[in-house]
Amino acid sequence: MTALLSAALRVTPDPAPGCPPIRADGPDATAMQRLARGLDAVRHGVLLVDSDGRVVACTAPALALLRRLGLGGAPTMRRLLRLAQAGAGSGARETVARLRGGTIVDVALGGHSVQVEMHPVPGEGIALVLEDVSARREAESRAHELARLDPLTGLPNRLELREHLDAALLRLQRSGEGCAVLLVDLDRFKPVNDTLGHPVGDALLQKVADRLRSMVRAGDTVARIGGDEFVVLQAGVSEPGEAQALARRVVDLVGRTYMIEGQLLSIGASVGVALAPADGSDADRLLKNADLALYRAKLDGRSTFRFFEPAMDARMQARRRLELDMRQALARREFLLHYQPQLSLADDRLVGCEALIRWRHPERGLVSPLDFIPLAEEIGLIVPIGEWVIRQACRDAASWPRPLSVAVNVSPAQFKSDRLVETIVSALSLAGLPAARLEVEITEGVLLQENEKTLHTLHRLRDLGVRVSMDDFGTGYSSLSYLRAFPFDKIKIDRSFVTDICAQTNPGAKADGEAIIRAIAGLGRSLGMTTVAEGVETEEQLHRIRAEGCTDVQGYLISKPLPADDLLRLLGASATPASGARR
Repeated sequence: MTALLSAALRVTPDPAPGCPPIRADGPDATAMQRLARGLDAVRHGVLLVDSDGRVVACTAPALALLRRLGLGGAPTMRRLLRLAQAGAGSGARETVARLRGGTIVDVALGGHSVQVEMHPVPGEGIALVLEDVSARREAESRAHELARLDPLTGLPNRLELREHLDAALLRLQRSGEGCAVLLVDLDRFKPVNDTLGHPVGDALLQKVADRLRSMVRAGDTVARIGGDEFVVLQAGVSEPGEAQALARRVVDLVGRTYMIEGQLLSIGASVGVALAPADGSDADRLLKNADLALYRAKLDGRSTFRFFEPAMDARMQARRRLELDMRQALARREFLLHYQPQLSLADDRLVGCEALIRWRHPERGLVSPLDFIPLAEEIGLIVPIGEWVIRQACRDAASWPRPLSVAVNVSPAQFKSDRLVETIVSALSLAGLPAARLEVEITEGVLLQENEKTLHTLHRLRDLGVRVSMDDFGTGYSSLSYLRAFPFDKIKIDRSFVTDICAQTNPGAKADGEAIIRAIAGLGRSLGMTTVAEGVETEEQLHRIRAEGCTDVQGYLISKPLPADDLLRLLGASATPASGARR
């Protein structure tokens, strides 16, 4: 080995012209001693090897570093090469070649790591520079580990999950060992965060992580990949029943009550399951299909689990196409409004119309609001669509031959946008429509969020002269408390109660429907509010509603929703609005 290094040293460049070497005798001896003391003071170790491969100088830090690596006695080239060979994991020839080529070689032994670098010394041989990088390597290793862990729960994060999933899929290729991906999303977690604060939410996430850890085997992986989303990678799955049993345990255990800071908290878990290789043999496809199954579990009522089915992908693709089409529908002017008249029972005349959005797609035809409104709310398009409805309804109402009111439905997202009042002011001004002719309809869902801000917005609308009504009254949990918080102009009785009052096969529902309508009508009278019964389709329903004291009605008996042009013809052709409306 010494001969190997000596051969490498014999090609060391000659001294540069004009640079005589430092001599150890005469006046330069003091300088050499000073240099030696200076080199002993630095943390790097230095060894000088002559052209014959002999160690002719070694600083104290170099000796200390070699001792840490386990080298006993005086350093010789044979010992150094054996140490480098053992600690670098390569042969002597390769190690020398790497050093000679300017490569820094890592030597790790006994829990210590030292970097070795070789520098030619013209006319003398080489200098080996040693640096202890143990602390740096430990910090890098720790940083590498932390980069793969979720700091809140200590679970693997998305990066480490992907590594575990890739390893599981490699086992699938080699041995046929299947696996399952369970994507877990917490139900009702956001209200906990919003009402009790992030510290409680964080503590809840930690407890969820503990419960998930407790239900998996040693070879499985539990990871947190974002907010309130977790993934369980179940290894060694030979049949779907194993994944089904685990998914059922997740739903059950995560859904049990938690005690945090004296608070009893109840959440749930929705789970989507994808199996390998049946649902995919690569990580991206498995995660995507588990996400599709999770979406289905949420649609089916949450706090349940669903396995991926190929039809889910087809439905999601159709949903994406619908989303893309809807994003272009506003620009293409494919939305239109229909209007359903409302009749006053006091004098049988039309007093207003509710604006109802329709989507005339060039290929799909007329798309039902039930198909696109929930999607618009989910992807955030409901705000621009809602603003268009307000502006168009005001323009249309301004052209009506009678001063009927026009009612528009406003979603919770529009109240969050902070542009609702400004949009209404602008729409009224551009259309030249008096504010008293515009009516804003809201559901209880609007009032459930940011109560003070919502009430402030409602009062601003009232100050403008715009009327406000509560839609679907009686179907929520807090309708009466909201009537105390804000004096609505109108309450609309949900059509389900109107249907019940003529239920021939269920006398109990019939009696309940009549009692509820009677109570709401009496409440409206005492508070000075108009009461509108929706969904009136028969003369018998109209007769009973009139008898219970409601002030207005709306439904197919009066008129179905009409396009703007048809409504204009109806209003212009009927000398008596009521007779024309019910023709």
